[in-house]
Amino acid sequence: MKLFFHKLTHWEYWPFQMVYIPIYFLWAYYSIKAKSIFFFNASNPTIKNGGFMMESKKQIYNLIPEKYYPKTELVRAGTCVDEISMVLENAGIKYPFIAKPDIGLRGSAVKKIETPADLKKYSEKAHFDFIVQNLIPYKNEIGVFYVRYPHEKQGRITGIVAKEFLIVTGNGHATIEELIKENPRFELQLKVLKQEYGSKLQKVLPVGEKINLVPYGNHARGAKFLDVSHLITPKLTAVFNEMCGQISGFHFGRLDIMYNTFEELEQGKNFAVVELNGAASEPTHIYDPKHSLLFAWKELARHITYMYEISSANYQNGFPYLSHKAGMKEYRLHQMQNKKIINFQ
Repeated sequence: MKLFFHKLTHWEYWPFQMVYIPIYFLWAYYSIKAKSIFFFNASNPTIKNGGFMMESKKQIYNLIPEKYYPKTELVRAGTCVDEISMVLENAGIKYPFIAKPDIGLRGSAVKKIETPADLKKYSEKAHFDFIVQNLIPYKNEIGVFYVRYPHEKQGRITGIVAKEFLIVTGNGHATIEELIKENPRFELQLKVLKQEYGSKLQKVLPVGEKINLVPYGNHARGAKFLDVSHLITPKLTAVFNEMCGQISGFHFGRLDIMYNTFEELEQGKNFAVVELNGAASEPTHIYDPKHSLLFAWKELARHITYMYEISSANYQNGFPYLSHKAGMKEYRLHQMQNKKIINFQ
């Protein structure tokens, strides 16, 4: 009951479909103006479906200069573990590393692979293409929403979210599971954590020892999102204009970034792109617990307006919208892909 009321009184945990009810009407309005439900296809012309559905992470990484992201390789579904090991060796990817679906679902099936046994288990369960990727050595993570209209040489940052990982700190007498239960946000993840860690959750952590149970900043996996849009500065904007200007056809989306210090990030040093998300991106700073649902609706409406205007401009420049038939086919494939990832859990 405690967790039920926590979710009830914190809209950030409400079902996606419920939160987006007012936004569906705005989407319908823009669809009528564009004469296409699938107008988003033109928002990022070089990314499949604009990055709204069925987009390959590996193909998006291929658009980004290699210096900005960790070594990443694609593994096809059904590849045997010996072949995957060869891919890792040839690419110089070492344990531990990250494995995640090439076509993702809100952070699901993202795993830190510690050992060859972990890799074998992951590859046998994954009935989908996935990528393997070196760990990024930086400790901090933010999501930076970036928008640039087709006629502009310089874009803008429209929001920044910082991410607090699911980290527990030992007190010398409580088990990891007991520490998890002290925080409702963490306790909501307990079922999944038990599946992943098993009896390890019964370990008592020494005083002050910290353990990061989910080493990636995903809201659905227990990370706390904080709106730090006040950190937007001309220097930071210049760094992202420099990088995004090298990503052909990218106009609208969120870049998840890991970095060492903010000062270094403003200088364009010691950071890496975790992922680039296109038309399906949310301005995730809305999930800061301090924000109201009304604030979230305003931000979602603002960003969908950006996407429509960019798509419309690209359409005028010769980039077509998806036809209804093609769009529905992609949507059905998207639903099938989602089921594969859900069944992985």
